[in-house]
Amino acid sequence: MSVDPQQLLRELFATAIDAAHPQQVLEAHLPADRSGRVIVIGAGKAAAAMAQVVERCWQGEVSGLVVTRYGHGAPCEKIEVVEAAHPVPDAAGLAVAKRVLELASNLSENDRVIFLLSGGGSALLALPAEGITLADKQSINKALLKSGATIGEMNCVRKHLSAIKGGRLGKACWPATVYTYAISDVPGDLATVIASGPTVADPSTSAEALAILKRYAIEVPASVRNWLQSPESETVKPGDPSLARSHFQLIARPQQSLEAAAVKCRQAGFSPLILGDLEGESREVAKVHAGIARQIVLHGQPLAAPCVILSGGETTVTVRGNGRGGRNAEFLLSLTDSLKGLPGVYALAGDTDGIDGSEDNAGAIMTPDSYARAAAKGLSASDELDNNNGYGYFEALDALIVTEPTRTNVNDFRAILILESTKHDA
Repeated sequence: MSVDPQQLLRELFATAIDAAHPQQVLEAHLPADRSGRVIVIGAGKAAAAMAQVVERCWQGEVSGLVVTRYGHGAPCEKIEVVEAAHPVPDAAGLAVAKRVLELASNLSENDRVIFLLSGGGSALLALPAEGITLADKQSINKALLKSGATIGEMNCVRKHLSAIKGGRLGKACWPATVYTYAISDVPGDLATVIASGPTVADPSTSAEALAILKRYAIEVPASVRNWLQSPESETVKPGDPSLARSHFQLIARPQQSLEAAAVKCRQAGFSPLILGDLEGESREVAKVHAGIARQIVLHGQPLAAPCVILSGGETTVTVRGNGRGGRNAEFLLSLTDSLKGLPGVYALAGDTDGIDGSEDNAGAIMTPDSYARAAAKGLSASDELDNNNGYGYFEALDALIVTEPTRTNVNDFRAILILESTKHDA
C-alpha cells in the first residue's frame, strides 16, 4: 500500500476540522424566514466565522456583537467582533460580556435574537456574579485548569459564579425569541455544558459547585463561598417561563468529525475504529489507546491492520511539572512512552480549534522512530512526561502541527494509523 502515513494523518485532521466548520454546517439550520431585523450575539472560538455566515445569509437588518479568542477573529461588516482571552478570562472578556448582557436586555416579544455558541464561550463571556471580582474568577479558573477537573465540573463552577451563564442570558432576552446555534466541544454534547449554557436551563446546583471546589482542594475567598451558599447563586432551572421562547439547536458535534474522518480512512484503504468521545487524564487515555494498538499489531484484534483508531473528546492534564504542552501533546507523549517505537504505528493528536492548550500548535505527530530519535537527542519520554513537556519533546523532533486558528471547535481529534499486523495464521 503506497501511502504517506504522516500525510494521511494530516488529511484526516483537516477533514475532521472541515466537517465542523461554520461555513459548512450553519446555514441549513437558520430560520426559514430570514427577513426583518435580527440581533446577533455570540461567544466562542467559532463565533466570528459563524457571524460571517449569518451576515451572508440573512436578508433583513442585521446587527450585533460576538466575542472570540485572540487571533480567532474574522472580518464582519454588520456584526462587531471583539477578541478576548481564553482559557483564563481577562478584562476584555468582562467588558464585552457586560455589553452582550445590555444588548440582550430590554427586548420586546417582536425581537429575534440569534445566539452563536461554541467552545471557549464560557471563559470569553466572563461576567462575575455580584460581589465576585474578575480576579476571583481568574484564580479559580487557573486552579480548575490545573486540577484535573472535567469540563463539566469546571463549567458547573463557572455557571454559579456568573451573571450570564446557566440560562441567565436567555432569561435576560425574555420576551424576545432566541435561536441558539451551537457547535459542541464537550463529550455527550450536553447543551448545559457547551460554554456553560447561557441560554438553556441548568439542573446543577450551587451545592454541587461547592463540592467540586472541595473535591479538588481549591481555596476560594469568603466572598465566593458566601455567594455559593446564597439562594441567589442558583442558575435558571428547567421549567422557568423566561426560557419558553428560547430554542437550542446543535449544528456540529465531535461525532460528525470522527465519522467524516472514518469515510476518509476507507477511501484510503484503511478500516476505521471509532472509539468516540473520551474523558480522563490524557496520559491514562493514551495508555488505553496504546493497549488497543498493540493488540491490533500483535493479534489482529479487535480488527486487522491496515486500520486507523479514531477518538475525540476532551481529556484533562493534572499539571505537576514546569514543561510546555496541552492535552494533545501530553496524550501523544504518553503514547510514545507506552509504545516505545512499536513498528508500523503512527499517530496524530490535535485540537480542532488549532490551539493545543495555550501553545501555538494544534498538536503533534508520532512516528515509529520518534522514541529512538528523541532518545538520541538525550530526551527521555517518561522524564518529559513527568514534567508535562509534550511541546518541548515534539518540538525537538520537528513534529509539531501548526495550523493557526481554525475558527471552529469540536475539541480534540486523535488518529492512530497501524500499517500492518505481525500476527500470522497457522
